[in-house]
Amino acid sequence: MRDLTPKEKQDLARAALEARERAYCPYSRFSVGAALLCGDGAVVTGCNIENAAHAPGSCAERTAFVKAVSEGRRDFDAIAVAGGRAGREPEDHCAPCGVCRQVMAEFCGPDFTVLLVRSEDDIRAYTLEQLLPAAFGPMGGREVLS
Repeated sequence: MRDLTPKEKQDLARAALEARERAYCPYSRFSVGAALLCGDGAVVTGCNIENAAHAPGSCAERTAFVKAVSEGRRDFDAIAVAGGRAGREPEDHCAPCGVCRQVMAEFCGPDFTVLLVRSEDDIRAYTLEQLLPAAFGPMGGREVLS
């Protein structure tokens, strides 16, 4: 896990909380924001975007990764995730779903930092390996076929 400074953690937490405000979640009323810290210091944000058909929707974490990768970024240090009932402050720490964890494993190593944010001052840090042990794919030790 990369040692983030307290300021870096708070900045990422703030960015995730702000991204959460842009969520489109008319069905679940559960808004999620993510802030992805890239190796070059850029922060790419994402929010959840729901769809009436459910499957075409996207989680905040995947939105951030898709934006970053589509901009040519492939080096990532950490992600902050904040979620909870829309229109309210988060009441608990919101962990990424399994699909989002698998997307992280595609692009990040086992020591990738995942911050679960309740507020700028209430942040829990995990490694991706802690959240996704024995991952399938590149992080789990399997090589990508060429």
